[in-house]
Amino acid sequence: MMQAMQACFVLHTRDYRDSSLLVDLFTCDQGIMRVIANGAKRPRSPMRGVLQPFLPLLAHWSGKGELQTLRGAEIHGTPYYLQGATLLSCFYLNELLVRLLHHYDPHPGLFRAYHQTLAFLQNKQHSAADKEGRLRLFEKVLLQEIGYALQLDQEAHSGSAILADCNYRFSPEIGLVLQAQRPSQDLARWVFSGKSLLALHQSELDDADCLRDAKRLMRLALAPLLGDKPMRSRELFVVG
Repeated sequence: MMQAMQACFVLHTRDYRDSSLLVDLFTCDQGIMRVIANGAKRPRSPMRGVLQPFLPLLAHWSGKGELQTLRGAEIHGTPYYLQGATLLSCFYLNELLVRLLHHYDPHPGLFRAYHQTLAFLQNKQHSAADKEGRLRLFEKVLLQEIGYALQLDQEAHSGSAILADCNYRFSPEIGLVLQAQRPSQDLARWVFSGKSLLALHQSELDDADCLRDAKRLMRLALAPLLGDKPMRSRELFVVG
């Protein structure tokens, strides 16, 4: 059955047969889905220059089963022009989505956050630190959307409020636990100041120390979900 035109972004493409592509789309209404773009590599194909990452698209497809056939795609809105470190950061976002989202599991809130994050990262008026903070906030939204939200304002055991002048140890299985004693060297990377946790909770990462802690916390939170396979985008560039 032919679908109506839907808003989407291309996350990844790979060659399929001689002239076609397999395309991973991030759609607003159906989440991630994989489609065949027949003939998309041919010089005269109307989709040849369209199926690129970071272009807001309208697309439609048809077919039965999980792998469907792309019937058309067109640019819808202003393309994002990304360069250098910003471009590689956006490839990092795409890789996170491909690896952590299930196919046909819609996340319209995450789709909006992705759209907004691309717009923010494209803006040259924002500093490198501002852009790094935006990556951390996207990671926070992603964890929430897939059911692994970080409870950043409450201590796990007691339910008491996180205090800015206390330290807390992060456990992926439990959450944040009050760390009353000075941690051993092995545990230190799991310990965070309450100030940094509250800054991330409030989405206010203006302080350099809080920003560094947010990066460390997100790496720890994402690691069990990503597994042992390294992020390919980090092979090109150490993101944020």
